[in-house]
Amino acid sequence: MKNKIKAVVLFSGGLDSILAVKLIQEQGIEVKGVNFKTPFFGLDKTFAAIKNLDINLEIIDITEELLKILKKPKYGFGKNMNPCIDCHALMFKKAGEYMNKIGASFILSGEVLGERPMSQNRNSLSIIKRESGFEGRILRPLSALLLAETIPEKEGLVDRNKLLDISGRSRKRQMELAAKMGIRDYPSPAGGCKLTEPAFSKRLRDLFTQGVFSLEEIELLKLGRHFRLSRDIKLVVGRNKEENEQLLNFFQDEDFLFKAKNLKGPVSLLKKGSKVNNELIDKSCRITARYCDRNEEENEEVDIDYYSKSKELVRTMKVKPLIEDELEILRIQG
Repeated sequence: MKNKIKAVVLFSGGLDSILAVKLIQEQGIEVKGVNFKTPFFGLDKTFAAIKNLDINLEIIDITEELLKILKKPKYGFGKNMNPCIDCHALMFKKAGEYMNKIGASFILSGEVLGERPMSQNRNSLSIIKRESGFEGRILRPLSALLLAETIPEKEGLVDRNKLLDISGRSRKRQMELAAKMGIRDYPSPAGGCKLTEPAFSKRLRDLFTQGVFSLEEIELLKLGRHFRLSRDIKLVVGRNKEENEQLLNFFQDEDFLFKAKNLKGPVSLLKKGSKVNNELIDKSCRITARYCDRNEEENEEVDIDYYSKSKELVRTMKVKPLIEDELEILRIQG
């Protein structure tokens, strides 16, 4: 009957989760994968990894629940705006709901005791399984021998003797196991979560001060340089050709767009442009001019065109670039 046992894996696509899947599959257990969709972490390496694994992947959108957590996480933040314990508990809760839906017996993950300081210490792992509502049904195959025995082990669904006792931040044992299993194509370790990045976190905190905001505004945080011109008005300046093109996709009816008339330089997007005054338009032009391809020593005036979505070209303004000290006062990111 063992071939009918099913488990659900929280599958990130990293080496640890690949190994966790392999260890359980080797016991004749069918594994179904879940991955979580939010604006803060992506799926790129996940899809690449499942090509060599016999698992299907269910994508679950947890954006709404995670945004609520970000406003006031029960267990606080890490170094930046990453509520790792609350976020992991949410993911295990959703995986448990999916487990019940498909008639699986337990949840597994590639977490390693002590690998991540905030979410994978012994106390955090205990909190996460309790807060998820599926305590006893969460198996971590790579560190299982260092943790309390789980229900699937007690019931004989999983052979505990075939699980491991890996701990710490070194990946030596995982890499040795991967070589033994013939796993050669796996991604290098990386956080992958935007909430762990200082600059992104600072932008997100700034966005939260606005009260109501859209998912599109969260996506915009990933592009360009950000400047807070007033309580309600923000300017985003492209850093390269690709970002300049992407910013055009965020250009809405109430916004203004700025770019140099005769020089190479950025596209700058002024959000909520209908609320701006001439002073903020001038400041937006001067910031745009600051990043144009020009002779900085001469500090010459630059012609900046600005556009509205409905009126196309509004006018051209001749401005001097904003000086660095003034620029830093307005800059949102670190």
